[in-house]
Amino acid sequence: MIRPLFTVMIALFFSAILTSACAEEVVVVKTEAYGFDPAEITIKPGTRVRWVNTEKRQYHSVYFEQLGDEPGDYFFPGESRERVFNEPGSFEYICEPHVDTHNMRGVVHVVE
Repeated sequence: MIRPLFTVMIALFFSAILTSACAEEVVVVKTEAYGFDPAEITIKPGTRVRWVNTEKRQYHSVYFEQLGDEPGDYFFPGESRERVFNEPGSFEYICEPHVDTHNMRGVVHVVE
């Protein structure tokens, strides 16, 4: 009787370790009122950032010129865009169609 219980406990222990090691943190940034909320975030390497368009009628973009993005990847109300940041650094981004009219900017700081 002790052996099967011990085997189950060991399996549960390793399952918990693998689950926590594989868990990926997700940080959500909302687009609302022609802005990013929050506009500036600080995360750890390996974190996924999800931008969610919460506007009622307006499309937006998340454009990282320094990372080689192409302009024009718009997402509409209810849609989202995601990016995983693996390297440390500060990464500025804009909403390409609304940076001039609404100064729609943000920055992601990735720190160890």
